Amino acid sequence: MNKVINKYFDIIVIGAGPAGSVAARFAAEAGCSVLILERDREPGIPVRCGEGVSHNGIVQFIDIDSKWICTKIEGARFHSPDGNYLDMYYHGLGSIGYVLERRLFDRALADLAVKKGAILLTKADAIDLIKTNEIINGVIFKYRKDLIKVECKVVIGADGIESKVGRWAGMNTCLSLEDVSTLCQYTINNSSFDTKICHFYLGQDVCPSGYIWVFPKTDSVANVGAGMSGDRIRRGFGPRYYLDKFINKHFPNASINYEVYGGIPGRANSDFVKDNVMLVGDAAHQADPITGGGIVQSMIGGKYCGETAAKMILANDISIGKEYNQKWEYHLGKSQRFLYQLKNKLLKYEDKKFNTIMNVCKKIPQHELSLSRIFRESIKDDPILVAKLATDYIISKMKS
Repeated sequence: MNKVINKYFDIIVIGAGPAGSVAARFAAEAGCSVLILERDREPGIPVRCGEGVSHNGIVQFIDIDSKWICTKIEGARFHSPDGNYLDMYYHGLGSIGYVLERRLFDRALADLAVKKGAILLTKADAIDLIKTNEIINGVIFKYRKDLIKVECKVVIGADGIESKVGRWAGMNTCLSLEDVSTLCQYTINNSSFDTKICHFYLGQDVCPSGYIWVFPKTDSVANVGAGMSGDRIRRGFGPRYYLDKFINKHFPNASINYEVYGGIPGRANSDFVKDNVMLVGDAAHQADPITGGGIVQSMIGGKYCGETAAKMILANDISIGKEYNQKWEYHLGKSQRFLYQLKNKLLKYEDKKFNTIMNVCKKIPQHELSLSRIFRESIKDDPILVAKLATDYIISKMKS
């Protein structure tokens, strides 16, 4: 056995993305011994993400570092099917966004976990869980040329939408096709971009049951991607078809530096814990149901997961694991379920409806314009969803 690997850790985290690294960091801060296993050569690769985040979303977990900030985003432009558009500018520092260099950002989160006491192993590929008398008490993984077994009390699966940890533990992590967003993204060069604004293109012809995004990284480089509901692919073309069509129309001279394909969970699990196994991030389907964004959600889930895992260890009581579900439910679970309902309604809109919503929202004063205001206009003909939105808004204010 390699000298850096002990035979026992309190907690083993599988996956060193934002969810896994933040979970490891909070567990280590609480005094637990933590091992992080990352199957790739370093955290943050491959990048399967538009790389956009909000300032408030990340500053609660890590100090902003210009090394992993590509550009600061001050607003968004929503393009309707008829060619019209709506600009929405963010108000105040807390509302601005960033386009990240994910490889460097993920590395910084992992480094912070290591600084707090966790041990990180890269090119360490988990292949199964250790079970003794039907109780999970460790992980088997490939590391360099060795097959290694390490025991632990708690396993945290942060291994993405294709999570094997949940299946190994007997958890139901299946998603229907309509609850998975498939994506294709190119990082393109040789074009011109306004680095202070990101773009979203809507419409059934542009990208049915989804949207196309443009996130600038520099004035000549941007992440341009298409995401759509998985069940629509059976009835037609996939996101790459619509992305290629979009690129040919809007950026005909662009060169492609990088391509990425993947899936985004569109509906969160109702339970992330089974005995002493916990799931977090995309493994727990914690991404935003509408935007598909998962960086901030993964870090929030990571904090709750790591803190709860540490309490389980220190109290020697796996029943405490349910507190993780409770924290997520209180802070994000209910609103995520509402966003899921909203997404299912929006995806059914014809282009004429999108055009109407855009025209109505253009009349709203800029200082009053926000995503929640746009959502209210989108569903004002649905009294049940309107009431739900109002209730969730009141609850969010009570929590703040």
